[in-house]
Amino acid sequence: MELRDGRLLVAGRDAEVVAREHGTPLFAYDLVRIQEQARALAEAFGRAGVSLRLCLALKAQRDPAVLAFIRALGSVGIDACSPGEVRHALGHGWAPEEISFTGTNLSERDMDALHETGVHVNLDLLSQLERWGRRAPGSTVGIRVNPRAGATWSGLPAKEGESLYAGARPTKFGILEEQLDDALAIASRHRLSIDTVHVHVGDGFLSDGLPRLGVAIERVAAMTRRVVEAGHPIVEVNAGGGLGVPQRIEDEPLDVDAYAALLARHLGPLGVAIGCEPGDYLCKESGALLAEVVSLDERDGVTFAGLDAGFNVAPERFIYHALVPVVLCRSADGEPRRAYTVAGNINEGDDLWGEDVLLPELREGDVLALQLVGTYNASMHIDHCLRSPARTVAFADRI
Repeated sequence: MELRDGRLLVAGRDAEVVAREHGTPLFAYDLVRIQEQARALAEAFGRAGVSLRLCLALKAQRDPAVLAFIRALGSVGIDACSPGEVRHALGHGWAPEEISFTGTNLSERDMDALHETGVHVNLDLLSQLERWGRRAPGSTVGIRVNPRAGATWSGLPAKEGESLYAGARPTKFGILEEQLDDALAIASRHRLSIDTVHVHVGDGFLSDGLPRLGVAIERVAAMTRRVVEAGHPIVEVNAGGGLGVPQRIEDEPLDVDAYAALLARHLGPLGVAIGCEPGDYLCKESGALLAEVVSLDERDGVTFAGLDAGFNVAPERFIYHALVPVVLCRSADGEPRRAYTVAGNINEGDDLWGEDVLLPELREGDVLALQLVGTYNASMHIDHCLRSPARTVAFADRI
């Protein structure tokens, strides 16, 4: 996103004009931003002197136009977490060996479907490892471990060092350190070869979360050494995703050189490739949701700006408490004149994009840009109130 003569641009195009041309609500994607982020990670790992295997977390972004652009980059694989996502990736041009699967609570149907595709599978529970071993003895798999430590975005109401995936309290993810001997015994019993140790401990972390991430990765390195000592040929330690982008003015961007150096310091001595599976870092900044102001109403001193887009088209804010900056497209740098409660068109009281949002004076018919929605929004569309999903337009160049 950029400004020109006070107006908001998406990929060099006037955002309001784009909205009028394609109709609202509309996801508008600047695909070049994804390429920039992928290149930044690759170059950082190159400077750190370690091999990177970069994958897009497909649950974060699965739009066909976006995937076609990423596929054409030729350097980004897919992180899938369900058989449906595996099929989606295969259908959009990725080969089985370019797809890494890591899921949780797999059914027998899931395992059957995954085994048929030939994709690499990381198993994150002892019971899953046991059932996979019975189904495919002698095969090669990965394991997801849980180091009981994680890093999260500092804006979340979470305890220090906690994330949704790994922390002091139990989560549903990963084999714990005290379970590792049992996992190795299961692998031995079924002649399974473990070639990957996977971990996912992050949740939108920035540079200030790197010390906590370091605690987790140090523990993962120690667990990996135990797997190697048991005779397994580990070729990759996958650090998962969770890399964040700034959501508040005071947020400092993630220092990717510091991130790569941290992983290199702990995992480089193992002589393995390092996997990284971001969603937000690659795509979050690439997308804006363009919506029309369809009503303005003042009551009890509160001015409501009603949009033609509700939480059904972009649920991330309402599920993960993500912030959604709101910009008036025709006056993106205009002086704030009034505080608005920006509301959607879903018949629920919490369908609010923001309260006390300072904006220039609005008019009905204005187009607002809801920013930082390039991930976990269009891919999570729900049919609440039978409202239709938003349209999409994706720009592979900037003008």
